[in-house]
Amino acid sequence: MKLMSELTSSSLGWLAEHPEVLMLSIFGPLILLAAVRKIFPTRWLAVTLAIPILLSGLLFLETDFVHVMGQRIDFVTAILLADFMIAAIALVDIWSLPRRKLLVIERSAQRVASLQKDHPVTLTLTNQSRRPTSLTVRDDCPLDCTAHPKEHPLHLPARSRATLRYDLRASRRGAFQLQYVYLRMLSRFGMWQHFRQHQVSTTLHVYPDMKQLAEYAILARTNRLSLVGVRRTRKIGQDNEFERLRDYTRDDNFKHIDWRTTARRRKLTVKDFQTNQSQRVVFLVDCGRMMTNESSGLSLLDHSLNAMLMLSYVALRQGDAVGMICFSDRIHSFVPPRGGLNQMNRMIHASFDRFPQLVESRYDQAFLYLSSHCRKRSLVVLTTNIIDEVNANQVRQYLSAAVGKHLPLGVFLRDHALFGTVERPLTSPHGIYDSAAAAEIITWRHEVIADLQHHGVLSIDAFPEDMTAPLVNRYLEIKARHLL
Repeated sequence: MKLMSELTSSSLGWLAEHPEVLMLSIFGPLILLAAVRKIFPTRWLAVTLAIPILLSGLLFLETDFVHVMGQRIDFVTAILLADFMIAAIALVDIWSLPRRKLLVIERSAQRVASLQKDHPVTLTLTNQSRRPTSLTVRDDCPLDCTAHPKEHPLHLPARSRATLRYDLRASRRGAFQLQYVYLRMLSRFGMWQHFRQHQVSTTLHVYPDMKQLAEYAILARTNRLSLVGVRRTRKIGQDNEFERLRDYTRDDNFKHIDWRTTARRRKLTVKDFQTNQSQRVVFLVDCGRMMTNESSGLSLLDHSLNAMLMLSYVALRQGDAVGMICFSDRIHSFVPPRGGLNQMNRMIHASFDRFPQLVESRYDQAFLYLSSHCRKRSLVVLTTNIIDEVNANQVRQYLSAAVGKHLPLGVFLRDHALFGTVERPLTSPHGIYDSAAAAEIITWRHEVIADLQHHGVLSIDAFPEDMTAPLVNRYLEIKARHLL
């Protein structure tokens, strides 16, 4: 015992002269575990390590007071023994952490989700080891998405399986990748916690909410479209238009006999009809800097896409074909004009991950692409914003050039801040100058739109959140007047 005391005293003296060695021996393994294996001590281990620290504080009061088996042992030796026992228990406990291969994780979720709607996600965890596991599960949550609940505490028995369910809600549309499932696993005695991530890739497509389409269908069936601002339009002519007169045959319908012509010719004569051909609607969606402004919490591009999808749904129900070109400084996507309700899926899939970019839009490329890929006469709907002379001159030039070959329709979005400056009451002398400048811009804007109308371009001037009903009404008016 005397030899042990001498060795302890010499060791302590050397450690007192080199405290960095003591610090490195204590914290070095912990730093290595945290950096390489992502294993960290828990509060329980910290409390356990606090016991010899408190005992060390008694050295300032009395150095020799511990008795074991009737023999007097130096108090420093007792502290070292306590440290050794705690280190041994912690070392044994760290080996109880489950290995990665013994835990299998699967994620189940539908590929398509709706904007601002809860989307159910299911996680299945399988413990293939012979030991129970306590862990906390947290799934990957991309930006602009929220999960409820965020974490799932779980006790997984040996050779068992557990299923976790939560709701994911996206605040913007687009394509999202769920890459990992994050775990916080506890050791058997709770001294260590292992932060681990399992790669489980899932692709999630968040589409705009199609609730407005369902509401339109219900109101159309119940003859209440006026509630959403859609007006009744009297059609000129019928669905089957007169084509020619010809001689009667045995298979002809008696209702189609033209008796006046029959009396004049003294021979049965019937009317021949032709069915109206489906017309085409092509949307030019501007994704450049003009559409980055926001209104009612959504960008101008979001409002444009919502109105485009509504008009596409109405046009497809009318038997027309719809198509789309998304562009900014280049052509992003193109959907050829087609009919059928399946075209809605193509339109949504081509536009759900389009976002406004801070680049100058190339209208020349968009209209050149339109002329080379859509040669038949179509209703061309361009949704954009008029801000400056450069933008207005390009819109005026290319929309006016499309007159004759196509029927162009320009949808110009108003700015609430600009129009609100003119309408608000004057409270300061500086407000007069602000209102005068805003009024000048609005006057210039009206002159640009009037010039477009003079060249034969149809136009709609509306606020972003109010553009859907005027757009549908203008389309129905075009159909009724057979402008295409």
